[in-house]
Parts: sequence; structure tokens; C-alpha cells
Amino acid sequence: MVSFPEKARPMNDTHDQNAEPAQWPEPDLTDSTITGFAALGLRPELLKAINDLGYEEPTPIQRETIPHLIAGHDLLGQAATGTGKTAAFALPALQSIDPKARVEPSVLVLVPTRELAVQVSEAMFKYGKELGVKVVPIFGGQPIQRQLQALDRGVHVVVATPGRAIEWIARMSWRFHRTRGIGRAVGPAPERPLARCAWGARRWQG
Repeated sequence: MVSFPEKARPMNDTHDQNAEPAQWPEPDLTDSTITGFAALGLRPELLKAINDLGYEEPTPIQRETIPHLIAGHDLLGQAATGTGKTAAFALPALQSIDPKARVEPSVLVLVPTRELAVQVSEAMFKYGKELGVKVVPIFGGQPIQRQLQALDRGVHVVVATPGRAIEWIARMSWRFHRTRGIGRAVGPAPERPLARCAWGARRWQG
């Protein structure tokens, strides 16, 4: 099941009006000869990675969500375990990354547990291998300094639990004015992680 927030709207880069988005051929979604994942509008690098992983046809949750997320709409999706929800939000997020641009965080994936942080980061690395995407998971239970060092080496995607995401943003906020900023925030079961991050951000700000 897919639903759109009441004020769903296309995302835009108002924080960087001079930035030029990555360009790739726009597929003809009305062309009935295009099937499988190619019909969803994914870029060639992602299609190759999907094919190498042995996936041929999208699941219902992927078929219904990916085109809308690529278009930049806010979206909430609900599906049973094992139906491909990770790819449903990961592939559109990776679609927005420009591998030729400076390596900096542009996608934040919020997950409720450290186990999911590891699983999702591994999946996003596999999906984005043809783009050279760099993914780093950050979560509690490990020294944050080590994780911050990994982020300092350059990363496109940060997969984080809420508490560690808040701590990272608080420590690194002085650097964000130099970047284009996080363009997308996605994740499985996002309601609780997003609520915790919003509460933590308000608390940190005063």
C-alpha cells in the first residue's frame, strides 16, 4: 500500500540554486516495450547493478513507489517483510547522486536498529556499486570518533540510527554550510526514527 502525505510536493535544491543536477536519459514510461526495472525510470548504472544481482522484475511495492520517489514526491509505503522495501527507497535515493560531483553526504537513511543499519548500508553499497557510491553506517555501541573518521574520508550515503544521527549532525553542523546538504531522508519504518530525530534536533537547538 502506498500513500502520499497531504502536502506531498517535489523536492528542490533551494539551498543551492546554482548547482546543476546530474543528467541521464529520461525513459518513456508510456512505451509498452520497456519492461522490468527499466520501466521505472532508473538510470543505467542502477539497472546494471540490479541485473548483476539477478533481479528481473520489480515487486509491487517497488513498482508503485520508485517512479514517484524518482519524481521527488514525499511518500509512505507499507508492505510485508521480504517484499523488497529496501530497494524501493534505496534505488530512488541512489538515482539522485551525481558520482562526478564532490563526495559529500547527500542521502540520510534513518533506521531503528544497528542491525538494520548494517543490512541497509550493505544493500545500498551493492545497488550503487556501478556509481561508485560510498556508504557509511553509524550507530551506537561503537566509538563515534571512528565513525566520524569514516565520514571524513568522504561519503554519499549515511545510514544511521536516530541517536547517532543527532550526535553526528550536532558535531558536524559547522561543516554543513560548505555542502549542498542532505537532499533526501529515507528509511524503513520511518515514523519513529524521524520523530526521534526531530525531537533531538529541537532539543539540541535550544
